[in-house]
Amino acid sequence: QVQLVESGGGLVQAGGSLRLSCAASGTFFSINTMGWYRQAPGKQRDVVATVTSGGTTNYADSVKGRFTISRDNVKNTVYLQMHSLKPEDTAVYYCWGKRPSRPDYWGQGTQVTVSS
Repeated sequence: QVQLVESGGGLVQAGGSLRLSCAASGTFFSINTMGWYRQAPGKQRDVVATVTSGGTTNYADSVKGRFTISRDNVKNTVYLQMHSLKPEDTAVYYCWGKRPSRPDYWGQGTQVTVSS
């Protein structure tokens, strides 16, 4: 089985920065696509950013220009560098991974709180 473990969440002021990390461990050859979702109380869990094993990235419109997703295929780790944080970025951030014909992988979530 694959486990995803996030780190790097915390409390920051508006305009600040955080870097989230997610390390994958377990029995697998590779995870084709990885990314980050976020969920605020009473809201849907929505995709923030994804990155393929080849390095192709996609971002939600709300974070374009502020967030950067990257991955290290050797370390099986995905990162989310967040700049110019806004109060509306406050949410639990979940690491996500996908392989063909396999259930989605999810991390436990890490809290990001941006104060105004």
